[in-house]
Amino acid sequence: MTSTRYIELLAPARNAQTARAAIDHGADAVYIGAARYGARAAAGNTADDIAEVVGYARPFGVKVYVTLNTLLTDAELDEAEALARELHGRGVDAFIVQDERLAERIKDLPLHSSTQMDNRTADDVRRRREEGCLQTVLARELTLEEIRRIHEAVPEMPLEVFVHGAVCVSYSGRCYASEVCYGRSANRGECAQFCRMPYTLEDADGNTLAAGHLLSMKDMKRSDDLERLLDAGVTSLKIEGRLKDEAYVKNVTAWYRQRLDAIFRRRSEYRRSSLGRVELSFTPDVERTFQRGYTDYFLNGRQKGMACLLTPKSMGPKVGTVKSLRGGSIVVASVASFSNGDGLCYDAGGRLAGFRVNRADGNRLYPHVMPEGLREGTALYRNQDMAMERALEGRTAVRKVALKWTLEEEGDGFTLTAEREDGRCVREHFPREKQPARSDQSGSIAEILSRLGDTPYECAGVRCSGAWFIPKSILTEWRRRTIEKF
Repeated sequence: MTSTRYIELLAPARNAQTARAAIDHGADAVYIGAARYGARAAAGNTADDIAEVVGYARPFGVKVYVTLNTLLTDAELDEAEALARELHGRGVDAFIVQDERLAERIKDLPLHSSTQMDNRTADDVRRRREEGCLQTVLARELTLEEIRRIHEAVPEMPLEVFVHGAVCVSYSGRCYASEVCYGRSANRGECAQFCRMPYTLEDADGNTLAAGHLLSMKDMKRSDDLERLLDAGVTSLKIEGRLKDEAYVKNVTAWYRQRLDAIFRRRSEYRRSSLGRVELSFTPDVERTFQRGYTDYFLNGRQKGMACLLTPKSMGPKVGTVKSLRGGSIVVASVASFSNGDGLCYDAGGRLAGFRVNRADGNRLYPHVMPEGLREGTALYRNQDMAMERALEGRTAVRKVALKWTLEEEGDGFTLTAEREDGRCVREHFPREKQPARSDQSGSIAEILSRLGDTPYECAGVRCSGAWFIPKSILTEWRRRTIEKF
C-alpha cells in the first residue's frame, strides 16, 4: 500500500503583507527574511513582523521559515544565534541556514540546509541529516534523475527544490564575482547583480565573439514537471522571489496551487501539507507578470537557450508582430487584447526598446510618441499588462478552512464540538438549564453556527437536535468561544 506523502508549496515573502498574500493564494509554507543575516539584505523583517505572519499562518496549518542563510563573521555568531532563538520563541517553524558554525550552535532548533550549502549528492544530503537538518534545499542544477537517486539513497530526508523564479549563473548561488569586483558579497545578502550586466566577449586578438547580457539567465519554470518531481521524491516545491512584489507572489503562488491540486485529485497518495480552500477573483498566468523568458534549467539535462542575451529585464510574452505603421499608430497582427497603458517592447537591433500604449483601439495602438527603429514584421512583447495589474489589485483570494459543528445535550447543559477538515476537534461544554422548544430549532441553530464571518473558517455542516430552545445570543457566544480555541 502506498503511504501518503504531504507536499509543500513554499512561497516567498518580502514582508508581512506579501506573506499574507502568499497564504491567501494557496501557499503551504512561506519563507521570509529576518532583520539581518538573510541572503536578500533588502528583504529584512522585525521579530514583530514575523510573529504577525506566524499568527496569520496558523489557522491554515501554514508553516513559516526564516532565512538566516548568509555566511557570518565571528563577531556576528552570537547575535545570529540570539535572533534565531527569539524567533523560535515567536513560533517560527524552521530556519534556512548556510553557515555551518551557526547551524552547530542552534542544532537544537529546527533547521533546513540552504541550497547555498551546495547540496548536490547523496553524501551531501546524508551529511546534512547527520548534522540535524530536517529538510534539504537541493542545488538548482540537478537533473531529475540525480534528484531521484538522492531520494532513493537518503529517503528519510525531505527534499526541497526550486520550481520557479530567478536563476543565478553561479553554481548553487555561491558567487564571488560581486565581492571581488564591487566589495558586495552575494553570500552576505548584497549581490550587485553582476550577471545581469552587459558584456563583450573577445578572443586573444581583440575580435568580438559575442556581445550582450552574456551571463543573464532566463527564469526557471517547472510547472509542467511537478508530477515528475513528486514521483522523484521531492516534497517541497519552492518559488524564488523574496524581492518580488505582491502581485507577482499572488499570481505565481496561485498558478502552482492550481496545478498541484489537479495532481492531488488524480493521485491520492499525494496531499497538500496545509488546510483550506482558495477562491480566486482572477485567472493565474505566469506569462503575465515579471519574467525574463523561461527555462526548465538543468532538470532534463544541459540545454541551449537558458540565457536571455538581449536583456535582464522582464520582456513578457510575445503578443504579436507589427503589421503596419500609419497615422501615428501601430497596427498589430495579433489575437491578444490590448489595454490603455500597456507596455510593449521589442528587439531594436540587439538592444531592448519599448513604448507605452497611450490608447488601444482593438489591434491598432496609439503610442504617446512613435518608437524609433520599429519596422513591419517586428515581434512585440508585453512587459506591462494593465489588465492583469488591475485584476491583481486589492483582495484577489479568499481562503477558508472547512469546519463541521456538532451540538449535543450532555449532563447539565450542552457540548459544542467544532471539527476542522484535518480532523482536529475543539469541544466546549456549556452548563445551561434545558428549555424544550415549541418547534424544531435545527434550522435556526445551523444558521447561527454557520455565521463564521471574517474568521478563517467556513461551515461544512451542522449536526444537532432541535428539541431545545437556545437563544440566538447564547448560541452566538458559544460559537465565538469555541472558534477562539483554534
